[in-house]
Amino acid sequence: MQSLTNRGREVERKPMNIWEKMYIPAIAKGMAITFGHMFKKKPTINYPEQTRPYSPVFRGVQVLNRDEEGRERCTACGLCAVACPAEAITMEAAERLPEKKICTARKNMQPATKSICSVAFFCGLCEEACPKDAVYLSESMVPSNYNRKNFVYGKEELLIPDPKTNPEAYERAKGARVPTTANPTMSK
Repeated sequence: MQSLTNRGREVERKPMNIWEKMYIPAIAKGMAITFGHMFKKKPTINYPEQTRPYSPVFRGVQVLNRDEEGRERCTACGLCAVACPAEAITMEAAERLPEKKICTARKNMQPATKSICSVAFFCGLCEEACPKDAVYLSESMVPSNYNRKNFVYGKEELLIPDPKTNPEAYERAKGARVPTTANPTMSK
């Protein structure tokens, strides 16, 4: 049978000499590589004390955002649950509690219960589907845990702290990047 290319050649099978039989050159080459890596900078970091800088497009834990007055932005429209390919978002709508200042542009609904399960892909489709910028992916890592029940985040865990009552926790939960609204009339 004729080969398709002219690149094929026969492998030489010369016998090994005494040094090669004792594997001295191979051991010396391996030790040189090992000693070379001993004096290089460590690629690992001590995690709790040090953190790596994340990419600007890093997607972490989902967060339910609040508006400037401290009210939650979610109007329980369900677009995030529909957009989720893993079907990890569930919600139940309820009437919004009456407020002193009634804004007619806001829907009169809010999620009674909203949960995001651990099977979320962190793809960002829920963030893109939300017309009110209520859900966004923060720069926080998903914490590790041994119990599966602790990976289902309820509304209380997802909701960002109130900026009026707890500004330090609000800034920490918000992270370095804040979601911006393309259309300012949509967020009111």
